[in-house]
Amino acid sequence: MNSDSIIQAEFSLSKDITYLNHAAVAPWPNRTTKAINDFAIENNIYGATYYPKWNETETQLRTNLAALINAENSDDIALVKNTSEALSMVAYGINWQPYDNIVTSDEEFPSNRIVWQSLADKQVTLNEVKLTGDNPEDALIAACNPHTRLLAISSTQYSSGINLDLVRLGKFCKQRNILFCVDAIQTIGALQFDVQAIQADFAMADGHKWMLAPEGLALFYCNENIRPQLKLNEFGWHMTEDMYNFSSKQWQVARSARRFECGSPNMLAIHGLNASISLLLEIGMDKVESLLKQRTEYLFELLNNNKNILVHTPQQQNRYAGITTFSHKTKSNNELFDYLWSKNIICALRGNGIRFSPHFYTKMDSLKEAVNYI
Repeated sequence: MNSDSIIQAEFSLSKDITYLNHAAVAPWPNRTTKAINDFAIENNIYGATYYPKWNETETQLRTNLAALINAENSDDIALVKNTSEALSMVAYGINWQPYDNIVTSDEEFPSNRIVWQSLADKQVTLNEVKLTGDNPEDALIAACNPHTRLLAISSTQYSSGINLDLVRLGKFCKQRNILFCVDAIQTIGALQFDVQAIQADFAMADGHKWMLAPEGLALFYCNENIRPQLKLNEFGWHMTEDMYNFSSKQWQVARSARRFECGSPNMLAIHGLNASISLLLEIGMDKVESLLKQRTEYLFELLNNNKNILVHTPQQQNRYAGITTFSHKTKSNNELFDYLWSKNIICALRGNGIRFSPHFYTKMDSLKEAVNYI
C-alpha cells in the first residue's frame, strides 16, 4: 500500500471540523484507536494473562522510538509521563554548583522555563535570550559564558513556530563542554529528528502532539555517557537492573535509560504510542516532513495573499516546521479565534496570534477553506 492509501485509511476526522491543532493535542490514527480498543477488550476479558505480550509491545516501542530519533540504541530511551517530568529529571539530576547558569530563549513553553527557574535556591541562574535576526542561534551562543552549565532550548518554538539550527547549537555545546537539552515536543513526529547529528545530551517529547498518540506518555532520550552523571530522585522496582527479581534484597540501578522509570509502565498509552509511531515509520519521516512542509508553505501563500494578515512565523527555508502563527490587522486575536472556532476551525490562541498546526495528512482544500474565513 502506498503512502497516499495509508493516509486515506488511517484518519477518520469528522467532516464537520477542520483540525489545525496538532501542536496542542492531536487526533489518533485508526490503527492507534484499534490498538487501544484491543488492549482494553483483552484486559476486560483476560486481565493480565497476556502481560508477556504487553512487555513485547513495550520493547518494540523503545526500538521504534530509537529509530524515530536515530538514537544509538533503545537503551537510550526512557518512557516517562510527559516532557515536564523528563525536564525535571535533568534539572534535579545535575550536580549544580553555585553560580552555574542556564541559557534558554524568552519564548519557551512554561515546561521549559519553570523547571529551570525552580533552581534559584541552588544559586543557579537562568538567562532568557531574545531570538532575533536571521540567525537566532547567535544570541544563544553569545549568552553562554564560562559558568554556563546547560543550554536548554525548544527545537521548534510553540508560539512563533521558529525552527532552530540544532546541529550548530549542539556542536557549540560540545566544544564548550556545555550540556545540551532539547525540548523536541514540537518537532518529533513532524520533522526528521536526529539526536546523534545534533549531539544532544537530552531530548524529550510527549506523544500526544505530532506523534499522534494519547496523552500520558513521553520519550526521554539520555545519552549513554551522561546517564551516570544524573542523580536519581525517584526509586522503585522498575528502575533496577534485575527488575523481575522481586525477592532479592540487593539491587542495582539499571544501566539503560530505564533507570528513570521508577514504577509500573503506562501499558495503555504504550500500546497507543507504539501504533502511532509504526505509522510514522511506515510512511517514512522524510515523506512526513515533506508533506507537512508543503502544507505549511501553502498556508504561508494563502495568508500572505490576504493584505490584512501578518504572518509571525519565519518563512525562510529551514526556519519553520508545522506551526504557522499569524494575526489580523483590524481584528483582535481573541475575536478572530472565537470566530474561527464558531466555524469549526480547530486552532489555538498562542503568543501574539492565532496558531494553525496541520499535519502531513491535512487536506489542502481544508487549509484554503480555513483561511477563507479570516
